[in-house]
Amino acid sequence: MSTLFLIPTPLGDAPVEQWMLPGQAERLRPLTHFVVEAAKTARKHLKQLALATPLQQLQLTELNEHTPERELAALLAPLDAGHDMGLMSEAGCPAVADPGAGLVRLAHARGHVVEPLIGPSSLLLALMASGANGQRFAFHGYLPVGEGERVAALRKLEQESRERDCAQLFIETPYRNQQMLSVLRHTLKPHTLLTAACDLTLPTQTIISRTVRDWPTPGPDLHKRPAIFVLYAGK
Repeated sequence: MSTLFLIPTPLGDAPVEQWMLPGQAERLRPLTHFVVEAAKTARKHLKQLALATPLQQLQLTELNEHTPERELAALLAPLDAGHDMGLMSEAGCPAVADPGAGLVRLAHARGHVVEPLIGPSSLLLALMASGANGQRFAFHGYLPVGEGERVAALRKLEQESRERDCAQLFIETPYRNQQMLSVLRHTLKPHTLLTAACDLTLPTQTIISRTVRDWPTPGPDLHKRPAIFVLYAGK
């Protein structure tokens, strides 16, 4: 059986020792086949891993949100042929809020070993730092863009959070972060906990977690900075 390694990548520009354990990096050195979300970004990260094979000779195939499910089997061909492979997201942990989940599912179905490696996950880091319920939570990806639909979605998430005592996580396109923050502060109830965590693990990291009533004014500048939002209306 071949092994599909789920390889974490940094959440921004960072030295390899900040996002990969030395023992893990050593295990990855023999790999020559990778499925990646973006080849350009992946090459930058693979260069830091100092693999045994020159970067130009590595076999990289892309898997992104536009890849049809019918093409997943072809991406696993090296694994089926007996080669260990690596799966990499553009940032963070592969197969979590990432198109790689289908490939992992197929690898399991074909009897291969799937081995997740330790690395940064922006979702878990934001949840850890929020003070919201870490025992019950959900990630919702992107919320609707239209103002009316967005407000309705936020009110529904807040109600579910209160009724189920759960944390609700979601993201926004970075250039719309400030708009999202404004809508959150004007839509959520005063006692709901609101967290904005951006640039996680980087020197510019900013994490603010307060009730809506107690949020600082003016708030942080989140424009074009990757961020995770958390709301919690439970106990």
